[in-house]
Amino acid sequence: MKSSNHAVYATAVGDAGALGGLPSGAGASAGGRADEIALNGARISARLDRLPATRSIWQLVMLLSLGLFFELYDLMFSGYIAPGLVRSGILTATTHGLFGTSGVASFIAALFAGLFIGTAACGFLADRFGRRAIFTWSLLWYTAANIIMAFQDTALGLNLWRFIAGIGIGVEIVTIGTYISELVPKHVRGRASAFSQAVGFCAVPIVAFLSYLLVPHRYFGLDGWRLVVLTGVVGAIVVWWIRLRLPESPRWLAQKGRIEEADAVMKRLEARVEREYGRPLPEPALPEPVRARAAFRDLLVPPYRKRTLMLIIFHVFQTMGYYGFANWIPTLLIKQGITVTTSLMYASIIAIAAPLGPLLGMLIADRFERKTVIICMAAVNVVCGLLFSQARETVLLVSLGVCLVLAGNIISYSYHAYQAELFPTSIRARAVGFVYSWSRISAMFSAFVIAGCLNRFGVNGVFVFISGAMMIVMLAIGTLGPKTRDVALEDISR
Repeated sequence: MKSSNHAVYATAVGDAGALGGLPSGAGASAGGRADEIALNGARISARLDRLPATRSIWQLVMLLSLGLFFELYDLMFSGYIAPGLVRSGILTATTHGLFGTSGVASFIAALFAGLFIGTAACGFLADRFGRRAIFTWSLLWYTAANIIMAFQDTALGLNLWRFIAGIGIGVEIVTIGTYISELVPKHVRGRASAFSQAVGFCAVPIVAFLSYLLVPHRYFGLDGWRLVVLTGVVGAIVVWWIRLRLPESPRWLAQKGRIEEADAVMKRLEARVEREYGRPLPEPALPEPVRARAAFRDLLVPPYRKRTLMLIIFHVFQTMGYYGFANWIPTLLIKQGITVTTSLMYASIIAIAAPLGPLLGMLIADRFERKTVIICMAAVNVVCGLLFSQARETVLLVSLGVCLVLAGNIISYSYHAYQAELFPTSIRARAVGFVYSWSRISAMFSAFVIAGCLNRFGVNGVFVFISGAMMIVMLAIGTLGPKTRDVALEDISR
């Protein structure tokens, strides 16, 4: 008669706890309680990490990826509707003064100011209230803000509601990356992140193509750019369906001491995976308990101090490279002498490559270190960017644009997985939010810097600036980044 994996595992872990001198009951002190939570958390992690990557695991990743789709639709439409905002007379293509509020740069900066608040000040929400709840409500937040923004007629109103939407998007960005890293086994974290980004980045060609069709025209008495924004609000309809099918992170539940709930989530998941696997699940490894909680101040002590510094430098400069191109594609093409309509057509063709980057990345995601992939793709970005600035022929412009998008999006899925791996569960969302918030500050100010470079030095100046930023990215990751491939989250944080 086949014995239960769970019973065998419980006995083995109980023996391991006794041998290690750890309390098996509630404990007689706060220290005993902390040790018990730590051991229970390690048990949950070991059970999760030994699961085969069956259909149920990938279904969870797909559901989270649908949330990412709506997030990236919202995040990326700035550059594609910018010509429409200029055409309607609400904004100007260039900025009057370094920090003028009537240009396209102010619209982009308003988004990233909101993203900064969402990631830096609100990242703790997912650590406090859970990944599932914050995933849901942040999506509803920025969807509602976009509905209001779509009916604004002044630069002030447009920028204000873009800022408010940005807060919700910032919280969502932090939550999704954290959620995925905690729900999947260690041997598929890279592929899960790549798959999620591939689904999410399908939003980019969609928003680009919709902008090409709608932005130059008016429909139903509305400017085309407004319809592009309103199309994204279907996320509000879909989100409740997504939420009902997502469990809370069992790692988060265990870290909070809610062991019965974590165990219930794991039993349901294990039962589904075992049915799909067709044979008994592998035995979990005997866990080593890890510290149940970490404080935010621990980011300033080893080993997190070096990781925090590395990610701050990385985010400040990768944002200049990534959004310096992504948010300015149509505008850069127009500066190359291409008309508004044609530039939007070229931009929509280039945008088709957006989901292909992570899809290609799935082939290498768990075969190579995340840091190695980031360094190589940053180098590709430098080379292709400098060539793009010199190109004038259509085929060459589009080909180089595709290469830039592919490289940028492979970097994107890699670092989203990477940064979530480097911090413990108890502060993962806050830590990721803190380091990620530096990219929002960078994007906010670099929008004005790039506008200034474009105005004074043209497209060549923009790409020299972007290339310098990407070389700093390569240096920071190469010298300070630890290895994480196929390592348990708890071992990386030990």
